[in-house]
Amino acid sequence: MAKEVLLERIRRLEENIKELSLFREKVKLEEVRADKIREWALRYGLLETIQAVIDIACHLVSLNNLGSPATYSECITLLEKNGYIDSNLTQRLVSMVGLRNLLIHEYATIDVEALYRCLSEIEDFVDFVHAIQPYIG
Repeated sequence: MAKEVLLERIRRLEENIKELSLFREKVKLEEVRADKIREWALRYGLLETIQAVIDIACHLVSLNNLGSPATYSECITLLEKNGYIDSNLTQRLVSMVGLRNLLIHEYATIDVEALYRCLSEIEDFVDFVHAIQPYIG
């Protein structure tokens, strides 16, 4: 059962990566600034994608008894400590966890331009999927 849940989360993450890539190709920053619905779409797309990474990381930590994380960031760092991902990817993903926390708790203060720039970092999500594939079994 646990493996099916993990595979479903990975499938959802890959779907989200494709959608964010399309958003980046089709929607300009000016359009996001001018259209609250597009801004919300960007916010939610990033939030859901980051949450998928967190869920997968925490699931892998739990499934493989890698430690007892107290925070979402610790789930990511435990993957690094156990050789699942490298330190560079860990830093990038932990930053994304910070963005997720801002999106959840301080949504009114987030700069739309900074949020849009995150679209240039969606390869981090792809790198994460590639890094964990050998551990899915």
